[in-house]
Amino acid sequence: MTPAAIGIDFGTTNSVVALAGPDGSVMTRSFATKQGAVDAYRSALMFWREGRPPETRITHVSGPDALDMALGMTTEHRFLQSLKTHLSSRAFQETRLFGKLFQLEDLIGVFLSDLTADLPGHDALPLVSGRPVVFAGERPDEELAVGRLKGSYGKAGMKQVDFAYEPLGAAYWYARDLKTPQTMLVADFGGGTSDFSVMRFEPGSNGGLEAIPLSHAGVGVAGDTFDYRIIEHAVSPALGKGTDYRSFGKLLPVPAHYHAAFAQWHKLSLMKSRETMAELNALIREAVEPGKLEDLLTVIEYDLGYELYRAVSAAKVALSGKEETTLSFSQMGVIIEKPIRRADFERWIADDVGAIEAALDRALAEAGLGGERIEAVFMTGGTSYVPAVRSLFDRRFGAGKVHIGDAFRSVASGLALLALDRARASVAA
Repeated sequence: MTPAAIGIDFGTTNSVVALAGPDGSVMTRSFATKQGAVDAYRSALMFWREGRPPETRITHVSGPDALDMALGMTTEHRFLQSLKTHLSSRAFQETRLFGKLFQLEDLIGVFLSDLTADLPGHDALPLVSGRPVVFAGERPDEELAVGRLKGSYGKAGMKQVDFAYEPLGAAYWYARDLKTPQTMLVADFGGGTSDFSVMRFEPGSNGGLEAIPLSHAGVGVAGDTFDYRIIEHAVSPALGKGTDYRSFGKLLPVPAHYHAAFAQWHKLSLMKSRETMAELNALIREAVEPGKLEDLLTVIEYDLGYELYRAVSAAKVALSGKEETTLSFSQMGVIIEKPIRRADFERWIADDVGAIEAALDRALAEAGLGGERIEAVFMTGGTSYVPAVRSLFDRRFGAGKVHIGDAFRSVASGLALLALDRARASVAA
């Protein structure tokens, strides 16, 4: 297929590129990796230094291969993931990698360059990139985030890029086969944010349906948050959370910041410093339950964060189909076997699901519609399979109205169609 437009879903965890042909056909780009071809390209970078001074150079790899190399590399390296979550934060301005200064736009630009490498016309074809309705972070700076995202595409050689809310892309993909007008709610669940759009599709002048956005809302709660709840309740206690140590004849709680780092597994590598390791060893000597802190030290020292999160993710997925599962982790002598009931998991995430429902209510209120006026609900993203989330939408709108889309391809495919339509409208004007 000769592409006429491009859609890019740059995600917190994975990214997808879709290509639209002149006839409206859509295909997602496949990426060759050491593990085989994939459509969902891991949003990750790994940097390391090669050669000897003065010929030393910094090199990198991205995607799934970055993760594989980071897990197996014993020499000095820097693994970076979830760069999207920093877009709205002024706290992340720049970082040094082996003595070289990188701004956030530089790093994301490197990733986007790899994502579109060897893609004919990526710097000239109509391009629409997705963006969350609400960027991740406690106090997201909208203007900063959009400016950084645009600058990142510029760093990758793509100067002309339009942006669209990610649920709008999902709506375009769902509505491609609609024959009659419809008012719909789109729920797009990513790794870092949950985004909602209310759309009205009406007959257009070209014979198709015109998409009319009625409202948008979002919240920085999604799949990563649910993972952390399992870590918080089922994993961290096995690694010393809530235990005590002795100091001058008193019992004191182990400092909470050691376990707070588990909010994002790739940040565990930042704890692997001489100071932190020395502090943990000192705590172990005075701990009431030293074995648990020794396991924590092992997880940090041997970079077991990813394997741990794989076990957590597997447990979360299992709970979508079963009432109970066992979180099983066994690496380097650290063994965690923790039964988890779905009822407990749903209790842990109750406040998060409440935050998702509050964002949904904001989208409906802004559109001026009650739930009965919504004729269809289109959900995409892995979190849409979590029973507590699915039951929320079944309860609010009726199970017959709820449709589940492709967790990875829906948004990018719709964005490519949107880019094609915007280009045609520009020519017609």
